[in-house]
Amino acid sequence: MDPLLDFTGKVALVTGGSRGLGREMVLALAARGADVVIASRKLENCEAVAEEARQSGVRALAVAAHLGRWEQCDALVEAVYAAFGRLDILINNAGMSPACPSAEVSEKLFDAVMNLNFKGPFRLASLVGQRMREDGGGSIINISSTGALMALPGAVPYGGAKAALNAMTVSLAREFAPAVRVNAISAGPFMTGAHEDWTEEVIAGFNNAAQRPGQPLEIIPAVLMLASSASSFTTGAILRVDGGQRG
Repeated sequence: MDPLLDFTGKVALVTGGSRGLGREMVLALAARGADVVIASRKLENCEAVAEEARQSGVRALAVAAHLGRWEQCDALVEAVYAAFGRLDILINNAGMSPACPSAEVSEKLFDAVMNLNFKGPFRLASLVGQRMREDGGGSIINISSTGALMALPGAVPYGGAKAALNAMTVSLAREFAPAVRVNAISAGPFMTGAHEDWTEEVIAGFNNAAQRPGQPLEIIPAVLMLASSASSFTTGAILRVDGGQRG
């Protein structure tokens, strides 16, 4: 194993870690020696991924939490530190992107999108970043979207929330510097379970240089780089992993 990508002795928390991209992140970190915490709304789904992670010989903790609610974010952080005494890597991956014409967006839907995609990540990063700095360092990775960088008709609250996440990334990178690195991955379309309904016609219409959506494992190299000391001089960055998405 490349020593830069050896996470033995590290503890990583992945929100939305029970499926899709989050699950792949959990298993990739566990395979490289990290103890992992999987947080999502359904405990049984988190437990299933935790059991997969344990097959790599690491410790894994499953925590049920609504990541858009501050009190549950607070409880999650306390659970992590109670179990492991430290946290080295936080990946704010949980999110939602419902399509809805702007005139039909209800206040409830607007708040739900903002809460999960921005308010929760802000709370977790704020709490964890402070503790990481006191403990000597760490890495926070926010999973953003190319929807924050291009027109996104029909999903305006989502694009706005991810744009706020990008702004938060840059600001917290300065606030917690130099001990804590804070970066974002601007993810393009990925073929996860949430997009099993994509038809060949939809896929053929993707407006990116790669002319296709990404496979879940294709986000992992960027995650590992930003989580590890390989990115020791990278902070406040918005890294696009989108197959060359066009505006």
